[in-house]
Amino acid sequence: MKNLLAFTSVAALSVGTAAMANEALIELINDPGQWVIQTGDYANQRYSELDQINRDNVGDLQVAWTFSTGVLRGHEGSPLVIGDTMYVHTPFPNIVYALDLNDDGRIKWKYEPKQDSSVIPVMCCDTVNRGVAYAEGKIFLHQADTTVVALDAETGEVVWTAVNGDPSKGETNTATVLPVKDKIIVGISGGEFGVRGHVTAYDMNSGEQVWRAYSMGPDEEMLVDPEATTNLGEPIGENSSLESWEGDQWQIGGGTTWGWYSYDPELDLFYYGTGNPSTWNPSQRPGDNKYSMTIFARDPDTGMAKWLYQMTPHDEWDYDGVNEMILTDQEVDGEMRKLLTHPDRNGLSYTMDRETGELLVAAKYDPAVNWTTGVDMDPESETYGRPQVVSEYSTAQNGEDVNTTGICPAALGTKDQQPSAYSPKTETFYIPTNHVCMDYEPFRVSYTAGQPYVGATLSMYPAPDSHGGMGNFIAWDNINGEIKWSIPEQFSVWSGALATAGDVVFYGTLEGYLKAVDSETGEELYRFKTPSGIIGNVMTYTHDDKQYIGILSGVGGWAGIGLAAGLTNPNEGLGAVGGYAALSDYTALGGQLTVFALPD
Repeated sequence: MKNLLAFTSVAALSVGTAAMANEALIELINDPGQWVIQTGDYANQRYSELDQINRDNVGDLQVAWTFSTGVLRGHEGSPLVIGDTMYVHTPFPNIVYALDLNDDGRIKWKYEPKQDSSVIPVMCCDTVNRGVAYAEGKIFLHQADTTVVALDAETGEVVWTAVNGDPSKGETNTATVLPVKDKIIVGISGGEFGVRGHVTAYDMNSGEQVWRAYSMGPDEEMLVDPEATTNLGEPIGENSSLESWEGDQWQIGGGTTWGWYSYDPELDLFYYGTGNPSTWNPSQRPGDNKYSMTIFARDPDTGMAKWLYQMTPHDEWDYDGVNEMILTDQEVDGEMRKLLTHPDRNGLSYTMDRETGELLVAAKYDPAVNWTTGVDMDPESETYGRPQVVSEYSTAQNGEDVNTTGICPAALGTKDQQPSAYSPKTETFYIPTNHVCMDYEPFRVSYTAGQPYVGATLSMYPAPDSHGGMGNFIAWDNINGEIKWSIPEQFSVWSGALATAGDVVFYGTLEGYLKAVDSETGEELYRFKTPSGIIGNVMTYTHDDKQYIGILSGVGGWAGIGLAAGLTNPNEGLGAVGGYAALSDYTALGGQLTVFALPD
């Protein structure tokens, strides 16, 4: 029997105003037997009502079948399942396969774009792609070269294409897209190349650009209203972004939008975060650098921002704010609230009212976090909502060409893009985390279009005085801002999690293990080592009334860039190569889908 509470919690976020949204897509999203968009649902909960696989029998899981993608390097994202077809994507060159689940996974069609390989060195942290999306009979892919492609889901034929950026300037793509109503919403990558971040909507049926909202710049280009767009309940004021940059630095200011997007049909708002300001040397960009490192709530029809909140003003550590925004309806102080929970790269997990942008909780979700003592939560304070920076770990205060040591977390954050899961049964968030610290030395750098614009040298290592590993998988209470339990891991947990009504939570490890744990206690119930390290996201579906679990393995991403790109200098990969050097003792390159099921 499916858990009714679970269904109600997820469906309530999807069905509220179905007439306003794409009803056919919402119907598919609400079918637990299918996996239609990368996040599983609009709320980004990555929760499934399926309970055929549960805490009592998950230990009996077996490999049902496998599929080689034919591509090495990092495999992020997950397959989709719509009806009897599975859609599998790869890293560059961004191949898409349609597999027939009724015919032993026979390849129905294959789309292989012809992209210029010169885009590869412009991709900062491996050639990853976080997957395709489905809507209106079309599969949507955002390629590395920023080409947005709509494919006929039945035949694989190209329906339309649109160019979203310019790789010669450093603009690339690693993210999935969000289908909302009659639009496809897409972001852009390239913060390490001094691009100016934006989010863009394209007509789902024609590919025509509907609107574009920049992360920083003049109000009219950001699609903000100085009187109606609020920050912590107050209007942001005229040209608040421009006033926070020196001169025209905002034109190469970063704030890219390569993370996860969520949508509330009832409020008709979508949510996402912006990335680091450019350059990584904070001395070259005085000011708050608005609106990098910011959560935005926008209207999908017009792109206009209703509210925003900058988490890390004048970022000094590369703490991109692009991680997932998870939408839940929960009780706070006896009142049901529409919440948004965001575990940020900066090591703080934020709980906000997603309708108003009110900040309710900002708490460390790794005790090792030391760059800040916490966020000022006093509404009467002049620094309300701002993190209080510890001078010892301030790369700006210590200055250029000074190596600031022992900063926690490292630039890859307490977590990077690897998405969390939420179970409405336990009202708990399951967060894959990094437990990594760094040394950070800024230096002066000049801007040249299409060339790296970083301006810092990093080294990374496990957090001291801890379990010696570089990761934890944690259960998080977003109302009280507390860790319920934590599972230490030798390496960062770079896989997206999945929670199910069967009281099981799944995640993968960089060594290549798929693990299943009890959603209440964290007790390990199952593990299986796949052929390569896992940085993909666990998904589930049914076929012929049988539940399956699917995961892509293929080590890579920022943590695995040394293996993926054959790098050996410890400072390469923006500091990750040295930190994860031991990973090569446990896994090697790969590209495989592994599907699990219970024995018949």
